[in-house]
Amino acid sequence: MTQSNDKPVIVWFKQDLRLKDQPALAAAIQLKAPIIPLFIWSPKEEGDWPMGAASQWWLHHSLQSLEKDLSDIGLKLIIKQGSYLDTLKKLAKETEAQALFWNRNYEPAAIEVATKIKSELKKEEIDARSFNGSLLFNPWAVLNKQNEPYQVFTPFWKTCLKHPEPNNIFEAPKKATAYKGKIDSDTVDKLGLLPKIHWDKGLEEAWQPGEKHAAKALQEAIDSVIAHYSEKRDFPAEKTTSMLSPYLHHGELSPHTIWHAVKAEKKLKEKEAEAFLRQLCWREFGYYLLYHFPFTPEKPLQSKFEDFPWKKSKKDLQAWQKGMTGYPFVDAGMRQLWQMGWMHNRLRLVVGSFLIKDLLISWQEGEKWFWDTLVDADLANNTLGWQWVGGCGADAAPYFRIFNPVTQSEKFDPEGDYIKKWVPELAKLPKKWIHRPWEAPKEVLQEAGVELGKDYPLPIVDHNEARQKALDAFEEIKK
Repeated sequence: MTQSNDKPVIVWFKQDLRLKDQPALAAAIQLKAPIIPLFIWSPKEEGDWPMGAASQWWLHHSLQSLEKDLSDIGLKLIIKQGSYLDTLKKLAKETEAQALFWNRNYEPAAIEVATKIKSELKKEEIDARSFNGSLLFNPWAVLNKQNEPYQVFTPFWKTCLKHPEPNNIFEAPKKATAYKGKIDSDTVDKLGLLPKIHWDKGLEEAWQPGEKHAAKALQEAIDSVIAHYSEKRDFPAEKTTSMLSPYLHHGELSPHTIWHAVKAEKKLKEKEAEAFLRQLCWREFGYYLLYHFPFTPEKPLQSKFEDFPWKKSKKDLQAWQKGMTGYPFVDAGMRQLWQMGWMHNRLRLVVGSFLIKDLLISWQEGEKWFWDTLVDADLANNTLGWQWVGGCGADAAPYFRIFNPVTQSEKFDPEGDYIKKWVPELAKLPKKWIHRPWEAPKEVLQEAGVELGKDYPLPIVDHNEARQKALDAFEEIKK
């Protein structure tokens, strides 16, 4: 259709709550037409994975931040609730909009909705266009020599590196033309995203959502984390990872911005920059797999694991969720998750392995718990991570690779500082025993003020016995 300078363009914000490197917004501004920024809250249309509680908390604050940022360039964020298609059609009709622009979400339910919207709006002669604002490469653009999707990360990564560098970023606009007509809008508060019971104090202490804070977090990561990333990233007691994942997930920061900022930093050695960018591409791999194998949030990529003899122990699952397994490193990770809505990546591997292979509880149970409690709960990467740990996905760790929660603790938290922070009841134990308090002499426990079974639980399973049971179960499904 012919573009017009007086008819408005609707820019539909989804998981891209920013102004910098916002391709849909940049395309609308290039038209020099009035802009209607829009956010629609429609959890029923998110398929089987409506946004979890911790992510909703983040979204509330991120939308407030976006409202202010848009206001600073002369635009008002319109907030609606209801069906995506019905809301968009109604708003387009009311405002006589010439176009609708948005950045793609690559999750299965979102793809289905977007396809329907493009088809319906085309009938109304409205230019409906989507852009890539969340990935370095479109998932259909990276295929192997057989024209099929990769299922192993390293060749995927090497092929990505052969592609042209990710796009240059769009700078945040300083001014935009607002639509002058009146549009009814809800408030952020009306969406009811904050918890009714006040459990989010830890999130408030740990995080500051919003694009400005995302930019600050990126600069801090470049200044103090990435230079030692490959050497220190597995040690959770200090800030050794970037902690950018929630900003990336909610789209307050684009992967292109991270890529170019890291590449441009002259102080960084090439080895360290590449180690970090490789992890950014691991995130990419998660979206790639979800796009090509959309069933994986519910089913294992390796179908033989559908017959795995999982246990259904509510008691063990709750002990794991509450950080009361009797294994301090596991419990520290689970308590950090509950308190911060985030967990260090090394711990994600350890607690995942413990749930699946020590407790023989299915990876889907862990996936669901993380979905509700993580502020960076990302369907693609949550699925990838749990299937990797469970040995049932793409490029997965072999099932017989079972993390020992004690040796992992001794290796990656040698002084016990991480445990002391998150499991304070063990803080007075000497480092020799803090990783395995059940083996500590009675007098050592007494001196530390720890009574096992009362102040801190005894282990709910014996790791060596549990490991053997897991291996036996795996042998059964191989037959």
